[in-house]
Amino acid sequence: MIERLFRFGVTGVLATLVHFLTLILLVEIGVVSPVWATVAGSAVGALVNYVLNRRYTFDSRKPHRDAGPKFLTVAVGTGLLNAMLVYIGTDLLGLYYLLVQCIATLIVFLANFLLNSAWTFREESTT
Repeated sequence: MIERLFRFGVTGVLATLVHFLTLILLVEIGVVSPVWATVAGSAVGALVNYVLNRRYTFDSRKPHRDAGPKFLTVAVGTGLLNAMLVYIGTDLLGLYYLLVQCIATLIVFLANFLLNSAWTFREESTT
C-alpha cells in the first residue's frame, strides 16, 4: 500500500503539473476565470493521470471498458470537488487562485487515491 501510494504520488505530481500549467496559461492570458481554467486543467490532468495510473501505479490489466468509465466517474466527481473548492476560495473568499488550487489539490489527491484504489483499478479476486 505504501509503495502504491508513492507511485500514485509520482503520477499525481506529473498530472498536477499538467493541470497547473493549463490553469496558469488560461488565467494569465486572460482566456477564462480561475474556476473554468481549473476545470480545463482537471480534464487534461485526468487524461495524463489515467494513462500513468493504469500502467505505473496500479499495473492494471482491467480492460479500458471496465476501468475507463470508473476512472471517468471518479475524475468528474473529484473535478467538481476541485472546481467547487476553487470557486469558494477565489469567488467567495477572494483568495489568490494558486493558493486555493494548492489546497484543493491536496484534498482531491487523497480522494482520488482512495476511490481509484478501492474501485477503479481494484482487481477482482478470482476465489
